[in-house]
Amino acid sequence: MDPIRNPYAPGAGQRPPELAGRDEQLDAFEVTLERLARGRPERSVVLTGLRGVGKTVLLNALRSTAVRAGWGTGKLEARPEQSIRRPLASAVHQAVRELGPSGGIGDQVLGVIRSFAQRDNGSRLKDRWNPGISVPAAVGRADSGDMEIDLLELLTDVGGMARDLGRGVAIFVDEMQDLSPVDVSAVCAACHEISQAGLPVVIVGAGLPHLPAVLSASKSYSERLFRYSRIDRLSMAECSAALSVPAEEEGARWSPEALAEMYAVTDGYPYFIQAYGKAVWDRAARSPIAAEDVRVGRPEAEAELAVGFFGSRLERATPAERDYLRAMADLAAADVAHGEGAERGEGAELDSVATADVAAYLGKKPQSLSPARDALLKKGLVYSGERGRVAFTVPHFGSYLRDAT
Repeated sequence: MDPIRNPYAPGAGQRPPELAGRDEQLDAFEVTLERLARGRPERSVVLTGLRGVGKTVLLNALRSTAVRAGWGTGKLEARPEQSIRRPLASAVHQAVRELGPSGGIGDQVLGVIRSFAQRDNGSRLKDRWNPGISVPAAVGRADSGDMEIDLLELLTDVGGMARDLGRGVAIFVDEMQDLSPVDVSAVCAACHEISQAGLPVVIVGAGLPHLPAVLSASKSYSERLFRYSRIDRLSMAECSAALSVPAEEEGARWSPEALAEMYAVTDGYPYFIQAYGKAVWDRAARSPIAAEDVRVGRPEAEAELAVGFFGSRLERATPAERDYLRAMADLAAADVAHGEGAERGEGAELDSVATADVAAYLGKKPQSLSPARDALLKKGLVYSGERGRVAFTVPHFGSYLRDAT
């Protein structure tokens, strides 16, 4: 098959040619925007899932929905141990620019954004960093140094301006689990107050599966504050659509046997579908793409995943952390763990393993492994959905580790 016409697009956050299996989230968000525009109460949105399920792609698709609805939008990515004050100010600034007011209330809001951006932990305004706003910083608004107070004042002023314009503002936060405790608390408190005020402002966050626990640990009411949506692997039918629709647009098709083979090797994970789809297309001699083409293209896809998707993450781990990961991989394998968990075909693994079992497997005391576990949590290689248990953030990572050693 012609590689120039290859329709598949494996890449971090890169939208696939067919966004299959996400209609429910897209439709629900349209309803959220319309309700907020009409002054009706609605919750902000949180998307959760493993890496490679398409959270960032969906986040960008939701942002496009907001843009089409005439809303001002901005996006940022949270980073560990870094305040979101400045990136959030930039995102809000972009949203205000998209709304387009100039002079009057527009300049007043821009001044508040600048004030918010330049305030650092309660110290005096820092003129050495310019957020790209020419109007003077506002005084006495969003400049207290208390993140909860400042964020609420910022979004209240922005939301009020948007309401006066008959529009709305949507802020999208990727890797939301990496927000600091102070920032998490501020976001939750601001969402709570803004919702009660009926302002047309919505926060849309995306993060790993333990994100709801992070939010709940900050504010107990966060369970009712957000509409949570778990983004998971695709069904067989959705996987087939993700492969078939782009192929048909290029005048090609997949045989039913090839589609079944692709679902077996990808387990329905969107990133894997794109990676294997690209490799198989390049190796296939003709249409329809056959099951044998999948088997021929599979080694190429797995080699690329081993370097770019799995290997790059393993390289970030120290030797002690790698030992911890490999112990998790062995314990998570369905056949090693006494058949616990549902069988899911190739690469079947348990959802999580007990930290005590990891310690026993390595012949060490649990306390001695705490530094390795905590480092892996901070690096985003594992997550803890419940106390005393850990799981990989990347699907099939356990299988990769077992095959690589």
